[in-house]
Amino acid sequence: MRKTARHASLAAAGLLALSSLTACANDAAGSAAGSGGGGKGETVKIMVGGLDKVIYMPAMLTQRLGYFQDEGLNVQLMSEPAGVQAETALVAGQVQGAVGFYDHTLDLQVKGKSVESVVQFSRAPGEVEVVSDKAAGDLTSPKDFKGRKLGVTGLGSSTDFLTKYLAVKNGVDVSEFTPVAVGAGPTFIAALQKGSIDGGMTTDPTVATILDKKAGKILLDMRTPEGSQQALGGPYPSSSLYMQTDWVNGHKDTVQKLVNAFVKTLKWMSTHSADEIAAKMPADYSQGDKALYTQSVKSTLPMFTDDGVMPQNGPETVEKVLKAFNPNIKNANVDLSKTYTTEFVKAVK
Repeated sequence: MRKTARHASLAAAGLLALSSLTACANDAAGSAAGSGGGGKGETVKIMVGGLDKVIYMPAMLTQRLGYFQDEGLNVQLMSEPAGVQAETALVAGQVQGAVGFYDHTLDLQVKGKSVESVVQFSRAPGEVEVVSDKAAGDLTSPKDFKGRKLGVTGLGSSTDFLTKYLAVKNGVDVSEFTPVAVGAGPTFIAALQKGSIDGGMTTDPTVATILDKKAGKILLDMRTPEGSQQALGGPYPSSSLYMQTDWVNGHKDTVQKLVNAFVKTLKWMSTHSADEIAAKMPADYSQGDKALYTQSVKSTLPMFTDDGVMPQNGPETVEKVLKAFNPNIKNANVDLSKTYTTEFVKAVK
Protein backbone atom coordinates (compact mmCIF):
# COMPACT_ATOMS: atom_id res chain seq x y z
CA MET A 1 0.00 0.00 0.00
CA ARG A 2 2.86 2.27 0.17
CA LYS A 3 2.90 5.19 -2.19
CA THR A 4 5.13 4.27 -5.10
CA ALA A 5 6.71 6.87 -7.39
CA ARG A 6 3.94 6.16 -9.87
CA HIS A 7 1.28 6.70 -7.23
CA ALA A 8 2.99 9.91 -6.21
CA SER A 9 2.85 11.27 -9.74
CA LEU A 10 -0.76 10.18 -10.11
CA ALA A 11 -1.63 11.86 -6.85
CA ALA A 12 0.07 15.04 -7.97
CA ALA A 13 -1.62 14.97 -11.35
CA GLY A 14 -5.03 14.48 -9.82
CA LEU A 15 -4.61 16.87 -6.93
CA LEU A 16 -6.42 19.85 -8.43
CA ALA A 17 -9.29 17.75 -9.70
CA LEU A 18 -9.69 15.95 -6.41
CA SER A 19 -9.54 19.20 -4.46
CA SER A 20 -12.21 20.63 -6.73
CA LEU A 21 -14.44 17.60 -6.40
CA THR A 22 -14.29 17.69 -2.63
CA ALA A 23 -14.92 21.42 -2.35
CA CYS A 24 -18.36 20.87 -0.84
CA ALA A 25 -16.95 18.67 1.89
CA ASN A 26 -13.94 20.88 2.39
CA ASP A 27 -15.29 24.41 2.32
CA ALA A 28 -12.56 25.20 4.81
CA ALA A 29 -9.93 24.50 2.18
CA GLY A 30 -10.87 27.57 0.20
CA SER A 31 -10.48 29.82 3.19
CA ALA A 32 -7.63 27.93 4.80
CA ALA A 33 -5.47 30.95 5.47
CA GLY A 34 -8.53 32.73 6.79
CA SER A 35 -8.94 30.08 9.45
CA GLY A 36 -5.83 31.32 11.15
CA GLY A 37 -4.16 34.04 9.15
CA GLY A 38 -4.20 37.68 10.09
CA GLY A 39 -3.48 37.18 13.78
CA LYS A 40 -0.43 38.37 15.65
CA GLY A 41 2.41 36.16 16.72
CA GLU A 42 4.72 33.63 15.11
CA THR A 43 3.20 32.15 11.97
CA VAL A 44 3.02 28.37 11.64
CA LYS A 45 1.44 26.65 8.64
CA ILE A 46 -0.23 23.29 9.21
CA MET A 47 -1.70 21.12 6.46
CA VAL A 48 -4.63 18.94 7.51
CA GLY A 49 -5.75 15.83 5.64
CA GLY A 50 -9.35 17.12 5.57
CA LEU A 51 -10.17 19.94 7.97
CA ASP A 52 -13.84 18.99 8.18
CA LYS A 53 -13.15 15.34 9.05
CA VAL A 54 -14.10 14.62 12.65
CA ILE A 55 -10.93 12.55 13.14
CA TYR A 56 -8.92 15.77 12.63
CA MET A 57 -11.32 17.94 14.62
CA PRO A 58 -8.71 19.08 17.21
CA ALA A 59 -7.02 21.22 14.54
CA MET A 60 -9.95 23.51 13.81
CA LEU A 61 -11.32 23.26 17.35
CA THR A 62 -8.04 24.54 18.80
CA GLN A 63 -8.31 27.48 16.42
CA ARG A 64 -11.93 28.15 17.35
CA LEU A 65 -11.22 27.97 21.08
CA GLY A 66 -8.47 30.55 20.71
CA TYR A 67 -5.78 28.34 22.19
CA PHE A 68 -3.21 28.98 19.44
CA GLN A 69 -3.61 32.70 19.96
CA ASP A 70 -3.30 32.23 23.72
CA GLU A 71 0.13 30.71 23.07
CA GLY A 72 1.17 33.67 20.91
CA LEU A 73 0.92 31.75 17.65
CA ASN A 74 -0.66 32.69 14.33
CA VAL A 75 -1.51 29.22 13.02
CA GLN A 76 -2.67 28.97 9.42
CA LEU A 77 -4.67 25.79 8.83
CA MET A 78 -4.83 24.47 5.29
CA SER A 79 -6.69 21.46 3.96
CA GLU A 80 -6.20 18.66 1.47
CA PRO A 81 -8.68 15.81 0.94
CA ALA A 82 -6.23 13.05 1.93
CA GLY A 83 -3.55 12.64 4.56
CA VAL A 84 -1.01 11.54 1.98
CA GLN A 85 -1.23 15.01 0.40
CA ALA A 86 -0.65 16.63 3.80
CA GLU A 87 2.44 14.43 4.11
CA THR A 88 3.66 15.56 0.69
CA ALA A 89 3.24 19.24 1.60
CA LEU A 90 5.22 18.72 4.80
CA VAL A 91 8.12 16.89 3.17
CA ALA A 92 8.23 19.55 0.43
CA GLY A 93 8.63 22.22 3.09
CA GLN A 94 5.42 24.03 2.12
CA VAL A 95 4.18 23.77 5.72
CA GLN A 96 5.79 23.30 9.13
CA GLY A 97 3.35 20.66 10.39
CA ALA A 98 0.84 18.09 9.18
CA VAL A 99 -2.25 16.82 10.94
CA GLY A 100 -2.64 13.29 9.71
CA PHE A 101 -2.10 9.66 10.65
CA TYR A 102 0.93 8.68 12.71
CA ASP A 103 1.62 5.74 10.35
CA HIS A 104 3.09 8.16 7.78
CA THR A 105 6.09 8.66 10.09
CA LEU A 106 7.04 4.99 9.71
CA ASP A 107 6.43 5.00 5.97
CA LEU A 108 8.60 8.11 5.59
CA GLN A 109 11.41 6.76 7.77
CA VAL A 110 12.02 3.83 5.42
CA LYS A 111 12.10 6.37 2.58
CA GLY A 112 14.89 8.24 4.34
CA LYS A 113 12.78 11.07 5.76
CA SER A 114 12.93 11.87 9.47
CA VAL A 115 9.47 12.88 10.67
CA GLU A 116 7.95 12.53 14.14
CA SER A 117 4.60 12.85 15.87
CA VAL A 118 4.82 15.53 18.57
CA VAL A 119 1.30 15.18 19.97
CA GLN A 120 -1.00 12.19 19.55
CA PHE A 121 -4.71 13.00 19.22
CA SER A 122 -6.02 9.46 19.06
CA ARG A 123 -5.76 5.82 20.09
CA ALA A 124 -7.96 4.32 17.36
CA PRO A 125 -8.17 4.94 13.61
CA GLY A 126 -11.62 6.54 13.65
CA GLU A 127 -12.16 4.81 10.30
CA VAL A 128 -15.17 2.82 9.16
CA GLU A 129 -15.32 0.26 6.36
CA VAL A 130 -18.67 0.70 4.65
CA VAL A 131 -20.31 -1.32 1.91
CA SER A 132 -22.90 -0.15 -0.60
CA ASP A 133 -26.43 -1.47 -0.22
CA LYS A 134 -26.10 -3.08 -3.65
CA ALA A 135 -22.98 -5.06 -2.66
CA ALA A 136 -23.96 -5.76 0.97
CA GLY A 137 -25.35 -9.22 0.24
CA ASP A 138 -22.03 -10.59 -1.04
CA LEU A 139 -19.57 -8.32 0.74
CA THR A 140 -19.96 -9.24 4.40
CA SER A 141 -16.36 -9.13 5.69
CA PRO A 142 -12.83 -8.31 4.50
CA LYS A 143 -12.64 -11.93 3.35
CA ASP A 144 -14.90 -10.82 0.48
CA PHE A 145 -12.58 -8.03 -0.76
CA LYS A 146 -11.33 -10.20 -3.65
CA GLY A 147 -12.32 -8.71 -7.00
CA ARG A 148 -13.82 -5.60 -5.41
CA LYS A 149 -13.28 -1.90 -6.03
CA LEU A 150 -12.74 -0.29 -2.64
CA GLY A 151 -12.72 3.43 -1.99
CA VAL A 152 -9.84 5.15 -0.17
CA THR A 153 -9.17 8.85 0.28
CA GLY A 154 -5.97 8.66 -1.77
CA LEU A 155 -3.44 6.09 -2.96
CA GLY A 156 -0.76 5.83 -0.28
CA SER A 157 -3.12 7.28 2.33
CA SER A 158 -3.82 5.71 5.71
CA THR A 159 -7.19 4.44 4.47
CA ASP A 160 -5.23 2.69 1.72
CA PHE A 161 -2.82 1.29 4.34
CA LEU A 162 -5.59 -0.04 6.57
CA THR A 163 -7.64 -1.47 3.69
CA LYS A 164 -4.63 -3.46 2.50
CA TYR A 165 -3.97 -4.72 6.02
CA LEU A 166 -7.56 -5.88 6.50
CA ALA A 167 -7.37 -7.70 3.16
CA VAL A 168 -4.10 -9.49 3.93
CA LYS A 169 -5.20 -10.34 7.46
CA ASN A 170 -8.27 -12.03 5.97
CA GLY A 171 -6.50 -14.00 3.25
CA VAL A 172 -6.89 -11.60 0.33
CA ASP A 173 -3.73 -10.49 -1.48
CA VAL A 174 -3.32 -6.78 -2.20
CA SER A 175 -3.25 -7.60 -5.91
CA GLU A 176 -6.70 -9.19 -5.73
CA PHE A 177 -8.72 -6.01 -5.24
CA THR A 178 -8.61 -2.47 -6.60
CA PRO A 179 -8.19 0.58 -4.34
CA VAL A 180 -9.89 3.64 -5.83
CA ALA A 181 -9.01 7.18 -4.74
CA VAL A 182 -12.36 8.90 -4.15
CA GLY A 183 -11.58 11.44 -1.43
CA ALA A 184 -14.20 11.94 1.26
CA GLY A 185 -17.58 13.58 1.68
CA PRO A 186 -19.71 14.01 -1.50
CA THR A 187 -17.14 12.38 -3.81
CA PHE A 188 -16.97 9.23 -1.70
CA ILE A 189 -20.76 9.05 -1.36
CA ALA A 190 -21.31 9.61 -5.10
CA ALA A 191 -18.85 6.81 -5.94
CA LEU A 192 -20.69 4.49 -3.58
CA GLN A 193 -24.11 5.37 -4.99
CA LYS A 194 -23.02 5.11 -8.63
CA GLY A 195 -21.32 1.75 -8.12
CA SER A 196 -17.85 3.11 -8.92
CA ILE A 197 -16.84 1.41 -5.67
CA ASP A 198 -18.40 -1.55 -3.86
CA GLY A 199 -17.37 -0.25 -0.47
CA GLY A 200 -14.60 1.72 1.12
CA MET A 201 -12.99 3.26 4.15
CA THR A 202 -14.00 6.68 5.39
CA THR A 203 -14.68 8.73 8.51
CA ASP A 204 -17.34 10.94 10.00
CA PRO A 205 -19.17 13.04 8.97
CA THR A 206 -19.17 11.00 5.72
CA VAL A 207 -20.20 7.83 7.61
CA ALA A 208 -23.17 9.54 9.26
CA THR A 209 -24.31 10.91 5.90
CA ILE A 210 -24.05 7.50 4.20
CA LEU A 211 -26.20 5.90 6.90
CA ASP A 212 -28.68 8.77 6.79
CA LYS A 213 -29.02 8.52 3.01
CA LYS A 214 -29.26 4.71 3.30
CA ALA A 215 -26.49 4.56 0.71
CA GLY A 216 -24.56 1.88 2.57
CA LYS A 217 -23.98 -0.15 5.71
CA ILE A 218 -21.14 -0.43 8.22
CA LEU A 219 -18.96 -3.47 7.62
CA LEU A 220 -16.30 -2.74 10.25
CA ASP A 221 -16.14 0.06 12.81
CA MET A 222 -12.80 1.35 14.13
CA ARG A 223 -14.00 4.52 15.83
CA THR A 224 -13.42 3.13 19.33
CA PRO A 225 -10.42 1.54 21.08
CA GLU A 226 -12.47 -1.68 21.26
CA GLY A 227 -13.05 -1.59 17.51
CA SER A 228 -9.36 -0.97 16.91
CA GLN A 229 -8.43 -3.90 19.17
CA GLN A 230 -10.82 -6.22 17.34
CA ALA A 231 -9.79 -5.23 13.81
CA LEU A 232 -6.09 -4.48 14.28
CA GLY A 233 -5.07 -6.30 17.45
CA GLY A 234 -4.25 -3.28 19.59
CA PRO A 235 -4.48 0.49 19.98
CA TYR A 236 -3.85 2.26 16.68
CA PRO A 237 -2.59 5.81 17.17
CA SER A 238 -3.82 7.70 14.14
CA SER A 239 -4.58 11.43 14.10
CA SER A 240 -1.58 13.42 15.23
CA LEU A 241 0.51 16.50 14.59
CA TYR A 242 3.69 15.35 12.94
CA MET A 243 6.63 17.47 11.83
CA GLN A 244 10.07 17.11 10.32
CA THR A 245 12.50 16.18 13.09
CA ASP A 246 15.07 18.81 12.06
CA TRP A 247 12.41 21.52 12.28
CA VAL A 248 11.26 20.28 15.69
CA ASN A 249 14.81 20.32 17.04
CA GLY A 250 15.38 23.82 15.72
CA HIS A 251 12.09 25.29 16.98
CA LYS A 252 11.41 23.64 20.32
CA ASP A 253 9.75 26.70 21.86
CA THR A 254 7.29 26.91 18.98
CA VAL A 255 6.57 23.18 19.06
CA GLN A 256 5.93 23.37 22.81
CA LYS A 257 3.39 26.15 22.26
CA LEU A 258 1.61 24.11 19.58
CA VAL A 259 1.51 21.05 21.84
CA ASN A 260 0.29 23.14 24.79
CA ALA A 261 -2.61 24.37 22.67
CA PHE A 262 -3.55 20.93 21.32
CA VAL A 263 -3.41 19.20 24.72
CA LYS A 264 -5.60 21.95 26.16
CA THR A 265 -8.12 21.21 23.40
CA LEU A 266 -8.02 17.44 24.01
CA LYS A 267 -8.70 18.04 27.71
CA TRP A 268 -11.54 20.41 26.79
CA MET A 269 -13.05 17.77 24.48
CA SER A 270 -12.93 15.17 27.26
CA THR A 271 -15.09 17.35 29.53
CA HIS A 272 -17.66 18.60 27.01
CA SER A 273 -20.53 16.94 25.18
CA ALA A 274 -20.78 16.27 21.46
CA ASP A 275 -23.39 19.04 21.26
CA GLU A 276 -21.03 21.54 22.89
CA ILE A 277 -18.14 20.49 20.66
CA ALA A 278 -20.20 20.60 17.46
CA ALA A 279 -21.44 24.07 18.36
CA LYS A 280 -17.85 25.35 18.36
CA MET A 281 -17.11 24.14 14.84
CA PRO A 282 -17.73 26.16 11.64
CA ALA A 283 -21.41 26.15 10.69
CA ASP A 284 -20.75 24.79 7.18
CA TYR A 285 -19.24 21.59 8.60
CA SER A 286 -22.74 20.39 9.43
CA GLN A 287 -23.82 20.67 5.77
CA GLY A 288 -27.21 21.93 6.90
CA ASP A 289 -27.92 19.09 9.34
CA LYS A 290 -26.69 19.99 12.83
CA ALA A 291 -28.18 16.89 14.46
CA LEU A 292 -26.42 14.57 12.01
CA TYR A 293 -23.11 16.37 12.46
CA THR A 294 -23.43 16.21 16.25
CA GLN A 295 -24.06 12.47 15.98
CA SER A 296 -20.92 12.07 13.87
CA VAL A 297 -18.91 13.89 16.56
CA LYS A 298 -20.44 11.69 19.28
CA SER A 299 -19.63 8.49 17.34
CA THR A 300 -15.99 9.48 16.88
CA LEU A 301 -15.21 10.96 20.32
CA PRO A 302 -14.05 7.63 21.86
CA MET A 303 -10.99 7.58 19.60
CA PHE A 304 -9.38 10.69 21.13
CA THR A 305 -6.80 10.83 23.90
CA ASP A 306 -7.26 13.43 26.65
CA ASP A 307 -3.54 14.14 27.13
CA GLY A 308 -1.83 13.87 23.74
CA VAL A 309 0.37 10.99 24.92
CA MET A 310 1.24 8.14 22.56
CA PRO A 311 -0.85 5.08 23.61
CA GLN A 312 1.18 2.25 25.10
CA ASN A 313 2.02 -0.38 22.46
CA GLY A 314 0.45 1.84 19.80
CA PRO A 315 3.57 2.23 17.63
CA GLU A 316 4.09 -1.55 17.71
CA THR A 317 0.54 -2.13 16.44
CA VAL A 318 1.08 0.33 13.60
CA GLU A 319 4.38 -1.33 12.66
CA LYS A 320 2.72 -4.76 12.66
CA VAL A 321 -0.06 -3.50 10.39
CA LEU A 322 2.34 -1.90 7.90
CA LYS A 323 4.73 -4.88 7.85
CA ALA A 324 1.83 -7.15 6.86
CA PHE A 325 1.59 -5.72 3.34
CA ASN A 326 4.30 -3.10 2.78
CA PRO A 327 7.44 -4.85 1.47
CA ASN A 328 9.69 -1.88 2.19
CA ILE A 329 8.71 -1.77 5.86
CA LYS A 330 8.49 -5.55 6.13
CA ASN A 331 12.18 -5.85 5.29
CA ALA A 332 13.34 -2.75 7.16
CA ASN A 333 14.37 -2.12 10.74
CA VAL A 334 12.10 0.74 11.78
CA ASP A 335 13.34 2.74 14.76
CA LEU A 336 10.01 3.45 16.42
CA SER A 337 11.64 5.73 18.99
CA LYS A 338 12.36 8.20 16.19
CA THR A 339 8.78 8.25 14.88
CA TYR A 340 7.33 10.11 17.86
CA THR A 341 8.35 12.10 20.90
CA THR A 342 6.64 12.61 24.27
CA GLU A 343 9.06 15.40 25.23
CA PHE A 344 6.51 18.13 24.62
CA VAL A 345 3.33 16.52 25.97
CA LYS A 346 5.16 15.68 29.20
CA ALA A 347 6.17 19.32 29.57
CA VAL A 348 2.61 20.63 29.29
CA LYS A 349 1.55 22.29 32.57
